[in-house]
Amino acid sequence: MSELADALADLDEDKVRSLVRGRIDAGVAPMSIVDECRKGMDIVGERYKSKEYFLSELIVSGEIFKEAMAVVEPMLGFDKQAKQIGRMVLGTVKGDIHNIGKDIVATLMKAAGFEVYDLGIDVAPGKFVEKLTETGAPILGMSGLLTPSFGSMKETVEAVQAAGLRDKVKVVIGGGIVTEQVRKYVGADAFTDDAAEGVEICRRFAVELK
Repeated sequence: MSELADALADLDEDKVRSLVRGRIDAGVAPMSIVDECRKGMDIVGERYKSKEYFLSELIVSGEIFKEAMAVVEPMLGFDKQAKQIGRMVLGTVKGDIHNIGKDIVATLMKAAGFEVYDLGIDVAPGKFVEKLTETGAPILGMSGLLTPSFGSMKETVEAVQAAGLRDKVKVVIGGGIVTEQVRKYVGADAFTDDAAEGVEICRRFAVELK
């Protein structure tokens, strides 16, 4: 594993910052730097799944990753586009303003190579549909931590159906209280309460949808 990946996985912000700058100054290809950071985030995801890391570590790693990407992304250009494995629209549903889980998912998805259209919190069904229509993204991720969120998720899936997009879009719901029963009620294709698992689900969908 690379020194940069290890530094990110170990949450060493100063070292990550130094290594990223050093690689840029040395003329290392920007996409190579991104790949190293992705590998670091993969390790973070594994540690999170194994309970070695918890929510706080996941948040810190996400902030370190975003800081590194802010430096590298302007230099990626079309090379970044070539490396993307999928696109998704993401947001916390109407009536819910929780954003930590959604933000973690967005960070891990970007690290995995997805282009993420993050609509933020308290997102109405129509806003999801508008963004899906505008971008042509084949994956919709909805987050919610409150029981009333289930109704908003169901309304969103119904809105996607009404717009004629349901057979073109895979729907994933997430949150600490989602279950298989909730997935069936909402009409989603998958559910998870684990950000790292959510990435794996979307990776599978990206392959299926090609």
